[in-house]
Amino acid sequence: MLNPFIHWIEAKGPTAPWLFLALFIAASFLMLWRLEVMSKRGFEGTVLGTLVMPYCSGMGNLIFAFIIGRRGGDGGDVMINSLVNNVTNMTLVLGLPAIFWGINILPSQKNKNKGAGKTQAINRLSVLLTLSAVLFFSGTVWALGRNGQIAFNEGMVLVWMFIFWQFTHVIEVLKGNVRQGKSLGWTLPFDLALLAIGAYGIYVSTDWLVNWISQVHTGFVSAKHLGWLSGWVMVLPNGILAFYYGWRRQPETVYASQIGDAHVSIPLCIGIYAMFHTLVIPPFFQMGMIILFGATFVHLFFVAVLGQLPRAAGWLLVAAYGVFLYRGLMK
Repeated sequence: MLNPFIHWIEAKGPTAPWLFLALFIAASFLMLWRLEVMSKRGFEGTVLGTLVMPYCSGMGNLIFAFIIGRRGGDGGDVMINSLVNNVTNMTLVLGLPAIFWGINILPSQKNKNKGAGKTQAINRLSVLLTLSAVLFFSGTVWALGRNGQIAFNEGMVLVWMFIFWQFTHVIEVLKGNVRQGKSLGWTLPFDLALLAIGAYGIYVSTDWLVNWISQVHTGFVSAKHLGWLSGWVMVLPNGILAFYYGWRRQPETVYASQIGDAHVSIPLCIGIYAMFHTLVIPPFFQMGMIILFGATFVHLFFVAVLGQLPRAAGWLLVAAYGVFLYRGLMK
């Protein structure tokens, strides 16, 4: 159906990769636009971040894992893609909004008498639960990969864990709507249709870009760094989300969107690839996991004790991302 459009872009020669990258970003913006609409119709706060946003901001990672698995590509690229996605989210993408605006999950003193206290206390508990899930899912992948590979059976376990996790959030949305007398709205099918169009645009652009990079064998932008390059491209929607909701002073959504997206990459993307082919663990896996665990514990500590991510912690997380890049690319 889109073949004439794809051929038209390919005919642009050297600018074709940039046009497909623009298509990827435009499709992501389409999904984020409808996401904002859905946020006012029964998907709010941390539930919005953990149930809806991950599929919008993490759709590229999910499609990347499917494409590489279907083509029989290197599973190490899928693992690196997932690590780049999760570590970038948990360090750089959350650290920078904390530096610029601060991320305060609890209400200020002047808002405590306006009913904000109870809602934000619940948000803090939800964020803590989701952060704990990051540790659980990442720890499960680490344990399953200690023998150097993740095979079909382990992949099924990871996928079913993710499905169960999402099912519990669906139930929470429905319970909350029943309590508040809300419905998901008659436009939900239309919203889902636009999300599907955005997802297809991401699929087309990701498929072409993966094929293009796989044929380049010299320089940094080449097949050698496919996992890193794809991870950075696919983290762009996450960064847009974090800065947008940070600017709007919706810290619980900033948090939930990033840590919720982490569940799409680990375990879902890893599990999907393993159901196609056995995933051989790359050498950088252990160091990447250590940095991911460390960043998650930092978030757990500050959210549990202070109810916020201070600016000093933001600088610490950005520095940790620098270590991640150095150990992954320079060594």
